[in-house]
Amino acid sequence: MDQQEAIRNARQLGLPKMLILGLQHMFAMFGATILVPILVQSYGLPLNIQTTLFFAGVGTLFFHLCAKLKVPAFLGSSFAFLGGFETMAKMDQGIYAGMEAAEKLQYACGGIVVAGLLYLALALIIKVVGVKKVMRFLPPVVTGPIIVCIGLNLAPSAVSNASSNWVLALIALGTIIVFNIWGKGMFKIIPILLGVVIAYAAALAMNAMGMTNADGSAILNLTAIAQAGWLGLPPFRLAKFDLSAILVMAPIAVAAMMEHIGDMSAISATVGENFIETPGLHRTLMGDGLATALSALFGGPANTTYGENTGVLVLSRVYDPMVIRLAAVYAVALGFIPKMAEVIGTMPQAIVGGVSFMLYGMISAIGVRNIVENQVDFTNSRNLIIAAVILVCGLGFSQGLTFQMAGASVTLTGLAIAAIAGILLNAVLPGNDYEFGINQTGDENQGIHQQ
Repeated sequence: MDQQEAIRNARQLGLPKMLILGLQHMFAMFGATILVPILVQSYGLPLNIQTTLFFAGVGTLFFHLCAKLKVPAFLGSSFAFLGGFETMAKMDQGIYAGMEAAEKLQYACGGIVVAGLLYLALALIIKVVGVKKVMRFLPPVVTGPIIVCIGLNLAPSAVSNASSNWVLALIALGTIIVFNIWGKGMFKIIPILLGVVIAYAAALAMNAMGMTNADGSAILNLTAIAQAGWLGLPPFRLAKFDLSAILVMAPIAVAAMMEHIGDMSAISATVGENFIETPGLHRTLMGDGLATALSALFGGPANTTYGENTGVLVLSRVYDPMVIRLAAVYAVALGFIPKMAEVIGTMPQAIVGGVSFMLYGMISAIGVRNIVENQVDFTNSRNLIIAAVILVCGLGFSQGLTFQMAGASVTLTGLAIAAIAGILLNAVLPGNDYEFGINQTGDENQGIHQQ
C-alpha cells in the first residue's frame, strides 16, 4: 500500500481485518486506561479496572453518537484528575474524618460528574456564539505548541516504562518501525498490534528462560490470571455529592477541556477533515462531557480523548471511526471478563513503554508539522512569546500547580496552565489577525487542506 494512501472506509478491507484493526486500537489505549485505576488504588481509593474499561467503551460509543459517528476518537481514562484523586484520598476533615476509602471514592466521582457537566456549559457557549468566535482564541500559534506539549508531557512515562526492561521495549519499538516502513498490505497498517504480540511472545520466552527485569522482578506474573473468573459484572458505585469534593475535582475540567480541544485539532490535522466545524466542537465537547459524567456517576474515572489512538491513526492511515467503535466494543466486553482483563493486564510495562516511544512522539510531531504547514511566523515577537510561554508552562509545571480554593486544594496540570497562558496571551497581545473559516492557511491546523 502506498504510504500516502489513506483508508476512510475500512469495510473495503473486509470484516476480519477490521476486527484486527479494532484490536490494535484497544491495545493502544489499554495500558494508559488501566494505569489510571492502578495509580488511584496506590493512593488508597478502590477505583476498579473492570469498571474503568466498561465505561471507556461505553463512553467512546456515546461520544461517537454525539459526534454524528464522524470523529475517529477513543475516550480512555483521564490522567488530568489524578491529582484530585490523591487530594481526596488524603482529606480527613469534616465529613471525611475517618471515612472509608470506598465512600471517599464515591464523593470524588461526584466531583467528576460536575466536571463533566462543565463541558456542557462550554459546548452551549460555543453553540450560542459560534465556533468562529471561540476559535479566534485558538489559532495555530496556540494549538500547535499545545499539541507538542501533549506528546512531550507523556514522554517521561514512555522512558520510565521502557527502562524496566530495555530489551523488550526495543523489540516492541523495532517491530513497529520495521512493519511500518517495510511491511506490505495488512502488516503495514497494524504495526502497533504486531509490536505488542511479538514483544509479548518474547516476554513469554524470556520469562521461561528465567530472565528478569532490570530491578530483578519477574518479567511476567500470571498468578492474577489464574485467580480471576471468566465472567463477572463490573462493580458499580453510585456517586455522592459534597461541595468540598466538587471544589477539588470540578476545576480540573479546565485542563481536560483544553486537552480535548488540542486533541480535536490533532485528530483533524491527522485525518485531514475539519471536525471542529463539522460535526462541531460543541458536539465533541458534549460527547466527552456526558461520557465523563456517566462514567463517574457509576464509580468510574473521567474520560478524555486519547492521544495514543491518534498516534495509531498516524501510523495505520486507517481513518474510519467504525474501527474505533470496534475497540470500544472490545473494551465493554473486557469489562465483563475479569480473566481476559487480567491477561492483557499482565503486559509488561516495558512493552507499553516501547509502543509509547512511537505513539507519544507522533503526537508531538503532529504539533510541529502543523506549525510548519501553517507557516507560523516566529520572526514575529508576538508569536514567539506565545509559543515560548506555552512550551515552558506545559513542560515546566511537571507537578502541576496546587493552590487553595474555599479551603480545598485545587491542582491544575501543566497542560492546563499552558493552555490558559497561551489563550490569554493570544487574547491580550496586539496583532491577532486569525479568523477561523476565512484564513485557509491558518485553518490547515484544524484539518482543512487545500486540494
